[in-house]
Amino acid sequence: MALTGLPPDTDADVARVTEALAMITPRWNVRILLALSGQPLRYSELAAKVSWLRDGQLHPKLRQLCDAGLVQRTEHTSRHVTYGHTDRAATLLPILPLIVTWAERYLEKSDQPLPAIEQVEDSLTLLTRRHAAAILWVLKIRGEASGRALAQTVMPGSDWTNIYPPLRQLVDDGLVGTDGIGQPYRLSAAGDGLGPVLGALSAWSAGQSLNQAGEHPIWGSANAAPEERMWLSSQTRMPAPTTAPAPYPTDQTPPAWQRTALFSHATPPRPLAALPTGGPRR
Repeated sequence: MALTGLPPDTDADVARVTEALAMITPRWNVRILLALSGQPLRYSELAAKVSWLRDGQLHPKLRQLCDAGLVQRTEHTSRHVTYGHTDRAATLLPILPLIVTWAERYLEKSDQPLPAIEQVEDSLTLLTRRHAAAILWVLKIRGEASGRALAQTVMPGSDWTNIYPPLRQLVDDGLVGTDGIGQPYRLSAAGDGLGPVLGALSAWSAGQSLNQAGEHPIWGSANAAPEERMWLSSQTRMPAPTTAPAPYPTDQTPPAWQRTALFSHATPPRPLAALPTGGPRR
């Protein structure tokens, strides 16, 4: 069943990305996946890595991630159970540095530099606003559109004025811009800069190689070339997949993100200056 008035293939693409974001955005999910990015762990070992979670909080999170196909529970014996991330989760990890790169460039700068993991969590929160993905897709396709035209495509059959709460939220978040009341809406530089992230999420949610992110029919870049991005916590751990899409921006040297740096509360480097008017709100 179509969710939007977009063509069927595009509608399915938006639905898959929306579902993918819903799986990984809930609080602590990304941190749990990062904690499991090495060898499978017993529950007590995992709990020690995410010690801020109480026992009653970790169990349901693990069940949700298992149901989503991102974590595998292996029962060796009745007293020996381990948890590890699945192949699907492993292919998700190279997308996280792309999110950090976007956040470093566009997110509103706080007084104190934030750890990379918090950059990821803040960015994902912006993308999971209601109807956010569909609005971003439509504006990327059309360039600009009125509120009524957006409503007809994003929420067909609904009262067209219902488009304004999510649209205003995206404007407040800094992903969409307009020249004023009654004027058309368009993607901001930050919204357009999400191309590598959304292209990668689209490829991942469709079960495709992340190399195909640069060829996305809407968010892809004809000049994008896949580039390996090292993201290792140590030389003894499993290397990151080599199918990461091209990073953004292309004129910057990509950071060699480390899983330990992303997962820890260490302060990451902040190579890009704050935008003069501030970036998207956190």
